[in-house]
Amino acid sequence: MIMGVVLFTSCVHKKKEKVQPLDTSSLMNQVSVDSVIQTSDYTYLKVTEKGNTFWMAANKMNASVGDKYYYTNPLEMKNFKSKSLDRVFPSIYFVQDISSNPIKPKETNNMNTMTGKKSPKGKVLVKEDPNIKVEVPEGGISIGNLYASMEKYAGKTAKVRGQVVKVNNNIMGKNWIHLQDGTKNGDSYDLTVTSTQTAQVGDVITVEGTIALNKDFGAGYFYDLIMENAKISK
Repeated sequence: MIMGVVLFTSCVHKKKEKVQPLDTSSLMNQVSVDSVIQTSDYTYLKVTEKGNTFWMAANKMNASVGDKYYYTNPLEMKNFKSKSLDRVFPSIYFVQDISSNPIKPKETNNMNTMTGKKSPKGKVLVKEDPNIKVEVPEGGISIGNLYASMEKYAGKTAKVRGQVVKVNNNIMGKNWIHLQDGTKNGDSYDLTVTSTQTAQVGDVITVEGTIALNKDFGAGYFYDLIMENAKISK
């Protein structure tokens, strides 16, 4: 899922730095790190790209001033408040794909996580794990069958059990969890779940929440199907 200049929410007044638009004309961009702020979940990087300075956020990583990184698929958040820093970023770019080495073309495959259809920018395909096999919970449904009968579940509650394959915390006030259970319908095998609770990659959990169809969060983050406001249990 992973940027602007920090504006302190305290009474200290500082001149705002002008944030230039991020050039996303290329699938792969390179930045140089000017400063680093670490939190428990994210690494915040103030970076420079082609003369423009802005903030980025990525899942926690080791980074130092002067490092150079390649990244793809930025998602801009405006007026984003970091609770851990107690700061508001007028503009910040969350990036999921970031590397000190050039990212291979296959890793820049700008695909819709749910359908495999190309989107202008945004989600990267979450790979299917063929080793995952999770039983359907009592009173629940498999991920494959959920996709197969999505219209039936639109606006209704569903229960799914699966293994966590990816997590992005504290984006738009929610935690974003990807589940797989070993079933699929066509190319749809990965279920995105939003929740105020969280989980770790590798956990096998049961989630119960409301199914929404055709959700567009902008920046190419379009979901044919997503489970929202889920309650998580082991």
